[in-house]
Amino acid sequence: MNMAEMLAKNARMYPDAVAFVEVRPSAGLRKEITWVRFYERVNRLANALIARGVNRPQKIFLMGMNSINWLEAFFGAMATGAWVVPLNFRFTDDDIRYCANVAEPTAFIVEEQYSDRIAALRKELPSTQSFICMGSSCALEEMEAFMAKASCEPPGVKIDYADESALYFTSGTTGSPKPVLHRQMMLVGSAVNEAVNEEWTHEKSLLMMAPLYHLAIGHLLGAMLAGGRTVLLIDKVTPKLILDTVAGERVTTVFLLVPWAQDILEALDSGNLKKKDYDLSCWQLYFMGAQPIPPSIVHRWRGHFPDMQVNVTYGLSEAGGPGIIHLGIGNERKVGAIGKPALLWDARIVNENGADVATEEVGELLMRGPGVMKEYYKNQELTAAAVKDGWLYTGDLAKMDDEGYIYIVDRKKDLVISGGENVYPVEVEAIIRKHPRVLDVAVIGMPDDRLGEIVTAVIQVTPGDPVTDQEMQAFCEENLPRYKRPRRIIFDDVPRNPSGKIEKPKLRAKYAQKA
Repeated sequence: MNMAEMLAKNARMYPDAVAFVEVRPSAGLRKEITWVRFYERVNRLANALIARGVNRPQKIFLMGMNSINWLEAFFGAMATGAWVVPLNFRFTDDDIRYCANVAEPTAFIVEEQYSDRIAALRKELPSTQSFICMGSSCALEEMEAFMAKASCEPPGVKIDYADESALYFTSGTTGSPKPVLHRQMMLVGSAVNEAVNEEWTHEKSLLMMAPLYHLAIGHLLGAMLAGGRTVLLIDKVTPKLILDTVAGERVTTVFLLVPWAQDILEALDSGNLKKKDYDLSCWQLYFMGAQPIPPSIVHRWRGHFPDMQVNVTYGLSEAGGPGIIHLGIGNERKVGAIGKPALLWDARIVNENGADVATEEVGELLMRGPGVMKEYYKNQELTAAAVKDGWLYTGDLAKMDDEGYIYIVDRKKDLVISGGENVYPVEVEAIIRKHPRVLDVAVIGMPDDRLGEIVTAVIQVTPGDPVTDQEMQAFCEENLPRYKRPRRIIFDDVPRNPSGKIEKPKLRAKYAQKA
């Protein structure tokens, strides 16, 4: 089954059931679409693109915030046999030029609020023949008019499991973004894993707040495979807005990034939000990913929601996004681990020579499964270093316990070597985060003439509740061995990218010259 066949199945089995809901409370907007209507519109767009000359292996850029139109464009582009290339809507003009130079898109579908920018760039995108706007009053061709006369029947393009289908530019937390080329099997595998991991059924519904332009879309694909309903919340995310939406839309399942979970807990603990004001009886499961999950968050959550299920997922762009390892519902006793390989995946932990390490020994995590990228597009040297004999070298340092549960220790490139000792920032961050007045923390290495690097903690404290350097140093002395203690503490905001990952390169750049 490919993505088009998955949509066809839902249109046939659940024609009048709501597939997607789009809500923007700040503007008083809400709209929904059924499976059969969504499928027809995807087909119309695909047929219109084909009539314009789009086909395999051309590329279609897609840029916009989460919306039903964005999803129509995503699946419609893919149904032509071309590659869909989702772009971060925060990209600068230079970023867009860079991506276009790499991918050479034939068509560009863009949300209305970014249409003027893209229109101004038209002459600098010579490969792009069609510029299409999701909206009205655009400086570009409007999508509704573009697809109005096209057939709503399936375009009939044969799409195989191994066909190249999507090109993603990585979030670049350890360097410059890299173009990752994926096959159709990645999307199908992601849907299967997420449907199994989160126990999806047609009756359940997902609250989706993470941007669709990166591979968190796998969460949505899991719900889609089961014919479940997805609610797209398109607004500045706040604890109140999350609870309002869950209660109002009767959502059963919510994917939370760590900052969102922390904000909800802070609001509940402070009394700014009161659980009794909401009917949350529908909410059955929350699951988290995109970074190591502090056990303290899960334990605090249990105090407010004692009957709610929890899952933890792990993934990365080069492996098709989320869910390739997961903790598993009902395994809360193992919180702190990312879990075991998902249904279609295998994992190994190896040393620098590629040999498997012993239980509880740290090594690099390797993954093998249907979502492993085909390649870093146009970079065979980098591809050969990342994928060997079908195994993806993730760059994450991990260990496995005697029950087979995997724990992420840190990013290989984030490892701090201070005085010859290996210090794993994630371990230090987990300890510092236990301080009651710490809201967020990032641990990085800063250059040092004597030790090579020193451990540096950038700490974001709870608003209105300051902590002194001396207090934090005393806390670290009580809870960390000497070689792991931060020798430098900086009180500042901790920057995170849209997928919730700490942007450590930004912190290194900001503070490296100030040591």
